Amino acid sequence: MLWVSATGGKCCVSVSCFAERLGSLVTLTPGEHASLNRLEERERSLRRGGTLVREKDHGHEMFVLRRGTIMSSVLLDDGSRQILRFMFPGDLLAASTLVYREATETLTALTDCVVSPFERPLLAKLIEDHPRLAAVIMVYSQIERAALTDRLAALGRTSAKARVASILIEIRNRQRMTKPDLGSTFTLGLTQEEIGDATGLTAVHVNRMLRQLEEENLIAREAGRMTFKDERVLARAANYIDRYVGLDLGWLPPAR
Repeated sequence: MLWVSATGGKCCVSVSCFAERLGSLVTLTPGEHASLNRLEERERSLRRGGTLVREKDHGHEMFVLRRGTIMSSVLLDDGSRQILRFMFPGDLLAASTLVYREATETLTALTDCVVSPFERPLLAKLIEDHPRLAAVIMVYSQIERAALTDRLAALGRTSAKARVASILIEIRNRQRMTKPDLGSTFTLGLTQEEIGDATGLTAVHVNRMLRQLEEENLIAREAGRMTFKDERVLARAANYIDRYVGLDLGWLPPAR
């Protein structure tokens, strides 16, 4: 079965989307592929705007995102929302279930989505059978942690323009993981309010920054499509670091 992403890109062909993600880091063995496939034997659909997991819910499931885009967020004391991450096909969802009884974040579908739910014993079996996979999953989680740390630093230390520019680059780069031939033009798929909730800005301020980036000839917008006009200068303005570059994986144990 061939899934097509909300932005038109091919996602996963009847195999594990998580395997495709981890396979971009190391070459997986047939046995590792088979174990990862078992995480995605079930599927669940989620309509746009639906909540997969709510903060503080008691849950025992994790998920692999197979199709669509999901955001994670937390509700602040003043009632406002802080978006933490945007997830794309191949991402592991609700991993905090491994260590907490209550969900640490809310997961909401930004598009129609398909997820594969699985429970902790299945992951425990995978780790027991394939220690290298456990190490690669740890690498994946550290890449995500570093990217989230960058976002946190940006909220406190960079300009509004840099924060907005960084989100644009991040979304395009994440889409490239399932569409390697994606160029400088892509569908952003976020409202200005959602960009604001991810960057700590109001929707009005986001709109102002997008117009400023257009006036500086760094981006162009047309019919829901975004084009990077000068990606090198845009990345410099964003203080953007691609955390999937410069990895040191020579320490990984051999596959069983």
